[in-house]
Amino acid sequence: MLRRGARLGLVLVLGVLVLSACSTPFTSADSADSTTPPRTGSCRDLDAGDLDATSNSSAVVPCSHRHTAQTFLVGTLPRSTGSAYNDARQGTYADAACAQGFATYLGADAGQVLQAWLSWSWFGPSEHGWQRGARWFRCDVIGGPSGVKTLDALPESAAGLFSPTPPDAWLTCSQGAEVVGGTKVACSQPHTWRAATTVEIGKPAASYPGDHSVGVRSQERCHDSIGSYLHHPASFGFAVTSFGADRWAAGNRLSLCWARTSL
Repeated sequence: MLRRGARLGLVLVLGVLVLSACSTPFTSADSADSTTPPRTGSCRDLDAGDLDATSNSSAVVPCSHRHTAQTFLVGTLPRSTGSAYNDARQGTYADAACAQGFATYLGADAGQVLQAWLSWSWFGPSEHGWQRGARWFRCDVIGGPSGVKTLDALPESAAGLFSPTPPDAWLTCSQGAEVVGGTKVACSQPHTWRAATTVEIGKPAASYPGDHSVGVRSQERCHDSIGSYLHHPASFGFAVTSFGADRWAAGNRLSLCWARTSL
């Protein structure tokens, strides 16, 4: 199952200057063993290693204290997702619900979601909880993108964090000579590249045109988009991240455009 919102298959293409190309013995509502669903808005101080687990019973902490995760949606897996524990259909259902809820919770549009220095993860009940009748799942906003080794502390509430203007602390930049191979950082940190804009490369009903076509469209449209973002200088550097057939099938029609910065 895809358990994190930012785990994307990437196709990288050439820009102007660079190649872009655990159950517990407790059964409170906060336990994965519980048949009582978790509470929306609850905060937890998770580690990156917690995020690939099927279930999670980390203690709830006050949101005024340090926390790296906040539950933004709690739902129920319908009968159509199967009766077996960890049926793949449950992952498909939860992924779709979390992805939609994540954008709504942040107050972000689809492009801002791609630019975010944030991700989401979902957890279900433990196998013991499932056997006792638990059918809930929870979606948590996570302080950092997929793949980071250390999670950042979230603000007291991440609700509406991107509305009206996303803060640099929660936007994605990169430090290094190239985007590929560079170190991804929050834009509040020193950086040489910024994930500045997104471009549409296909209509919702269109079939996937293939990696090459996606790459060419992305390069051409990001060139214009970043040129406009930088107010049309005589020369500039840009890079592109485009997404493969799996993300197209999931509904993504955007590529991410990076601007070379002077920071």
